[in-house]
Amino acid sequence: MSPPVKLLGTFSSGFSRRAEAALRLKGVPYELIQEDLSNKSELLLMHNPIHKKVPVLLHGDRAVCESLVIVEYIDEAFDGPPLLPIDPFDRATARFWARFIDDKCSTSFWLSLWTEGEVQKGFVKEFKQNLALLETQIKGKRFFGGDTVGYLDIAASGIAHWLPVFEEVASVRLVTDAEYPDLCRWAKEYTSHETIKESLPEREKLLAIFTAKKDFFMSTVKSMVPK
Repeated sequence: MSPPVKLLGTFSSGFSRRAEAALRLKGVPYELIQEDLSNKSELLLMHNPIHKKVPVLLHGDRAVCESLVIVEYIDEAFDGPPLLPIDPFDRATARFWARFIDDKCSTSFWLSLWTEGEVQKGFVKEFKQNLALLETQIKGKRFFGGDTVGYLDIAASGIAHWLPVFEEVASVRLVTDAEYPDLCRWAKEYTSHETIKESLPEREKLLAIFTAKKDFFMSTVKSMVPK
């Protein structure tokens, strides 16, 4: 009998939802433990003492941290449809583009939302250039790995579901069908997938949460912008 699976996460975290998507796609039963990051639990601090962040996957007495690491662990530890490609080169390519999303796209996206003037224009240009590169990876395909949702789709899920909400909160338009037709088509395919829909937070609730935090987002970005 497999040890119980628990996931420490938060409602609005796209990183937590990556882990949920993977668990649901693999058909793994799990208990979701909602964390209050303003008052972190002893369970979270004990199992992720380095970063003290969600998500954390608990599989019996084992703890796995960091969303993409968790997705790979789920893929390897449980039966079910594979999330990463079978071919070693394709697996390496999927991992490369997942890191590209987290390392290159995320920061330029965030700074595009909350900066102003010429500084903002520079980050918008950088983000759009990154999206154009990502667009080439989905062109002519239903999902990044082919006909089924996989690892790279999960890694890119923030673009599909969270990005439009942040655009509305910040009153900034970054992604249009005209500029990125394949990414926009993919986003609709991903968010309408029956299993994936179960792992996505309600848009209106996300909008309310992020709107309430807008001033906080804008203040924290100041420390990220080079002087």
